[in-house]
Amino acid sequence: MGYGNIMQVETSGASERTAQQDKLGYKGESASHTMAETDLGRMNRYRSKINSVGRNKGIDPALIAAIISRESRAGNTLQNGRGDWDPRRQAYNGFGLMQVDVNPNGGGHTPVGSWDSEEHLSQATDILIYFIRRIQTKFRAWDKEMQLKGGIAAYNMGDGNVHSYDQVDANTTGGDYSNDVVARAQWYKTKGGF
Repeated sequence: MGYGNIMQVETSGASERTAQQDKLGYKGESASHTMAETDLGRMNRYRSKINSVGRNKGIDPALIAAIISRESRAGNTLQNGRGDWDPRRQAYNGFGLMQVDVNPNGGGHTPVGSWDSEEHLSQATDILIYFIRRIQTKFRAWDKEMQLKGGIAAYNMGDGNVHSYDQVDANTTGGDYSNDVVARAQWYKTKGGF
């Protein structure tokens, strides 16, 4: 894949905070792997769509699956396709399996397709690619795998919040977004059949 090899991206996996979502008594790569495996049954419903989008966009399907796992637990945490309830706005911030940011003060994206459609996955993957490219431009000295990890972090919080590689997740949800997603992607690639 043209954006780097997900299997060569270094990762520390899920933070304790993220692992607590599943009441795991451990953190790190093993926690990320456990959560990815927990979502595999639901993920299989979307396998053909994920593979199609990955092929069409040049993004590893395992990475798409990992973002779906992290963002919506393969749809399990969504209410009619929406997630990330914002009590101040009395509205949901995210739409779809990959939780496209629809908050006008955030990403402000207009959802494309139904929440579990190939169109939605294409839109979200285009947003991921946009952020990978922004990180490639911002950090030209980083290798492809570092840029890929930075792009994953930027998908969560915007490229303006990525300041250095050693602190790539400093401002992400749970303080571990890219590390957790990378570890889940590596599991989906090696054990999940993506």
